[in-house]
Amino acid sequence: MKRRKFLYLFALIPFLLVAFLYELIPLSMVVVNSFRPDEGVGFTLENYETVFAKLLYQKAIINSIKISLISSCIGIVIAFIGARAAHQTHGKLNSIFMTILNMVSNFAGIPLAFAFMILLGNAGIVVQIGRALGIDAIANYNLYTSNGISMIYVYFQVPLSTLLLIPAFDGVRKEWQEASTLLGAGKSTFWRKIGVPVLMPSIMGTFSVLFANALAAYATVYAIMMNNISLLPVQIAGCFVGDVKIRQGLGGALSVTMMLIMIIMIGLTNLVSKQFQKGGAKA
Repeated sequence: MKRRKFLYLFALIPFLLVAFLYELIPLSMVVVNSFRPDEGVGFTLENYETVFAKLLYQKAIINSIKISLISSCIGIVIAFIGARAAHQTHGKLNSIFMTILNMVSNFAGIPLAFAFMILLGNAGIVVQIGRALGIDAIANYNLYTSNGISMIYVYFQVPLSTLLLIPAFDGVRKEWQEASTLLGAGKSTFWRKIGVPVLMPSIMGTFSVLFANALAAYATVYAIMMNNISLLPVQIAGCFVGDVKIRQGLGGALSVTMMLIMIIMIGLTNLVSKQFQKGGAKA
């Protein structure tokens, strides 16, 4: 038995080594650099003062949280409907749906940005069709705004969240729905009082993943907007690849701020999940 445990621990060594070299060391360096001045040595809080005092970085934090919340909320609602449909569908239709989901979930980054510019840019195909047909909502659509960027985020949030929610529907038993029907409850009542509360821990866990995914997204928004929109990932990248000078301290402070926002959101979603679990246990 001891030998088997030793073999298991030995098998974990490569994973622990990779985690140490590519996660723990970079993370610790980012935190340490955030307290260092860009010029000279020593300990300083100047980088954090700049992050929370300068309007540019305040807007970056607000815009990132706003877009992440909007895209995550819309994405989780659409994903819930899609995951429920996928769970209730069997055969070839389900296989086709899962194939499309897997394909679309890998379509992101710069190719996704170019696809949206071709379709919904100022001279995009859909916009030109809207002008030809006199549909003002489409003809005057502006992709290069925060609302336009939010729609792009929703696009890559939906397949990810759907794939994450589909297994959760296995926890909703058919017997529960049959019992609620016998007691006179309709489908909407069942999902409102039984289905959704049971799925809430999975929903909140998926929501936290979507929020972190949107908060850290960089390639797609940068390909479309460059530096014309203030977001945390864009500002962090600018600190390390700027044309003037590299500002590791400020970039580290922005990175730590983004990580703190993620931790706070994960904590809130876990708190909501625990509340629903306690409510279910009492019931």
